[in-house]
Amino acid sequence: MATLRTSTITDEVLDFLATNPTPQQIIEFRASDILQERLRYLLEQNREGVLTPQESSELDEMQHMNHFMAMLKARVRIKMMEEQNELHS
Repeated sequence: MATLRTSTITDEVLDFLATNPTPQQIIEFRASDILQERLRYLLEQNREGVLTPQESSELDEMQHMNHFMAMLKARVRIKMMEEQNELHS
């Protein structure tokens, strides 16, 4: 019997990075609509104080990956600006 495995934000980010994306693709990366909807659900459950321990762990993972991607995007933008400045120097 096959087990249906759902994609996590970590899976999506790792799969994306494994494609060797361009700097612009990194900046434009967004989680899938399904995961964005899941995040909205988890945040609502959290606001209502009814998260299960498993949902709490899932929300933590999403927040950590969001932070990781925000830092990565910031560094990519800095690198792109530095490269642009070098071209105009």
